[in-house]
Amino acid sequence: QVQLVESGGGLVQAGDSLRLSCVASGRTNNVLAMGWFRQAPGKERDFVAAISRLGRGTNYADSVKGRFTISRDNTKNTLYLQMNSLKPEDTAAYYCAAGTVYSTQTMRYEYWGQGTQVTVSS
Repeated sequence: QVQLVESGGGLVQAGDSLRLSCVASGRTNNVLAMGWFRQAPGKERDFVAAISRLGRGTNYADSVKGRFTISRDNTKNTLYLQMNSLKPEDTAAYYCAAGTVYSTQTMRYEYWGQGTQVTVSS
């Protein structure tokens, strides 16, 4: 099993920045990829960004390209999401995910965190 704990969410104004973190523990040696997803009230959970095991591959949703950056520090078992130029439409609960397949699809990830809320006011 792998446990994931997110942090770094909060209430910010449009144009501000936030950095989310996700610390993984447990059997992390089987994890090959990690990602961030988000879910707004009443909506489905959507892909935000993904990163491969060694960080050489990254993928972003079109809505966040150029504003968000995903990265990881495997020495600390930590995943990051740097979010710049935040918009009100970025408001959502953000979830960290981990799995054996590098993918943009929620179904490909076996492990999920509890989520951290990001609220962007206009």
